Amino acid sequence: MTDAYQAVIDSLSQCKRVLVTTHVRPDGDALGSVAAMILGMRKKGIESHALLLSHLPRKYAFIFQDNGIAFTDVEAGWPADVALDRFDALLVMDTGTWSQLPGMKERVGAFRGKKIVVDHHLTQEGWADVKLVETSAAAAGEIATELLERWGVAMDQQIASALFLAIASDTGWFQFSNTKAHTLRMAADLIEAGVDTDRLYQLLYQNERAERVRLQIRAMQSLALLADGKLAVMRIRKNDFEQTGANVPDTENLINVPLQIAAVEVSILVVEPKDFGPVRISLRSKGQVDVAKFAEQFGGGGHARAAGLKVEGEFETAHDKVVAAMVARMGDRL
Repeated sequence: MTDAYQAVIDSLSQCKRVLVTTHVRPDGDALGSVAAMILGMRKKGIESHALLLSHLPRKYAFIFQDNGIAFTDVEAGWPADVALDRFDALLVMDTGTWSQLPGMKERVGAFRGKKIVVDHHLTQEGWADVKLVETSAAAAGEIATELLERWGVAMDQQIASALFLAIASDTGWFQFSNTKAHTLRMAADLIEAGVDTDRLYQLLYQNERAERVRLQIRAMQSLALLADGKLAVMRIRKNDFEQTGANVPDTENLINVPLQIAAVEVSILVVEPKDFGPVRISLRSKGQVDVAKFAEQFGGGGHARAAGLKVEGEFETAHDKVVAAMVARMGDRL
């Protein structure tokens, strides 16, 4: 029986043109994995194009710019030059749910090409023709690394750097609990292929805008400790974006700050949309609470220790509903 890796390789090998996309508000894992797959397919003579469902974050733009990767974003509406029927396959990296792919479900229904998902999240839907899902992987970048190696793609500095970005981002530069021995061995191989770790670290962690730091201060000022100090809740309102000059991508990783507190087991970040849309809620856990299962009751999902969800409606109502549910959840556990 053909394994999932080989099924993806066989499907892509039959293609001349592939459209590659990932979840809305892409992070380093998403963008690094997309870039690595595009660079790998180049070596196989397969033309590909990146489609982003929101703006390319400034923090990660270098991975596309350094490698001459063309991309289109749909922030201002679906681009006329990205017609699915021009492609033989749709490759989706780092998600397998429609909720993370706004605008895609309506267009993919009539798509005759292969629909391929490469992901590491627990929450999945069954719309893809070919799925490679490894929930034990620390990042989609880990799966992409294994996939390209099995495909016989020669590992050069460009591909290795994209993969290292993906893995380092989703492991917090190898500090998070998802970092395993296999992850570190893989990272070592990528470094041997030419990754400039000093440059990458500076780009990821020493390259912030002042506006983001101001937003972090606002978030920390909102910190509330509930459930006997075991639950940390932070809020970012629309006026916080306006007064700091920050944008939604600047909220990335703010959710992890309260986990520095010894008693805190779960951290929640509630973000009011800057313009329009649902209230976005991020969840992190030290392991005592499975936040993916918690998020699923609100239509969200993710990993046991890192998940997210969206709630339609007024900010305070959404905030109170989710926070009250988590307080009750943690009370049931005690």
